[in-house]
Amino acid sequence: MKIKRQKQAKKTISFYKYNFGFREPFQILIDGTFCQAALKNKIQIKEQMPKYLMGEVQLCTTSCALKELETLGKQLYGAKIILQRFQVRKCPHFKEPVSASECLLSMLEETNPHHYFVATQDHTVTMGLKKIPGVPLLYIILNTIVLDKPSQVSLDHVQAVQLGELVSPAQQQSIRTLKEEQGIGQKDGERRGKKRKRKQSNPNPLSCLKKKKKGVPTPPLKKTEQEGKRKRSRHKKRKVEAGDGTAAPAAANT
Repeated sequence: MKIKRQKQAKKTISFYKYNFGFREPFQILIDGTFCQAALKNKIQIKEQMPKYLMGEVQLCTTSCALKELETLGKQLYGAKIILQRFQVRKCPHFKEPVSASECLLSMLEETNPHHYFVATQDHTVTMGLKKIPGVPLLYIILNTIVLDKPSQVSLDHVQAVQLGELVSPAQQQSIRTLKEEQGIGQKDGERRGKKRKRKQSNPNPLSCLKKKKKGVPTPPLKKTEQEGKRKRSRHKKRKVEAGDGTAAPAAANT
């Protein structure tokens, strides 16, 4: 039975890894009811949880769950000591504590973005988290920790993603990272809302030139005059050379 239970757990974990992006270390959100059941059944949570899930885990709880155990008194004193050993995650009820069941469900939000496993014996929490896709449920039965099969909501969500009707949480995260890299999103909207300050630029040098008076002819360029003189000098040289040619035969006849 133990080998069969571990095979089923491995199959369920791979389902959440592939479809919802779960990675080690697994975050296990625990309440007082689970600690009380573990104490009653002599289960060492820190030792048995990593073995059962076949990976590293982070055991955590909320301040509301701890305060609930404090108000319940001596009957749950042992569960309170166990729960105090785990990491306390921040919840939105720091100033006004609520019940542990309400607090745990608020930590999951709508899509369980932080990839929490939930370990509880509370029926209210169990029914609430089964309405949220991608939430693995852990509970204690017959002196053993059991990972529940994926809920119907999780199965329907995966099927909708495969049909292209929805975007998986992993794809949503990749889209967010790409938007952040490209500067698209809320930051871009904030940039558009703000007015850009114009930099002080130097005046246009063309605008500083004096305007030319109309009707005044522009003086000819010097280059054209020099070119004209050169052409004339070449023409004279040709005449001189022709004169030398005619004089030479006359001298020979004399």
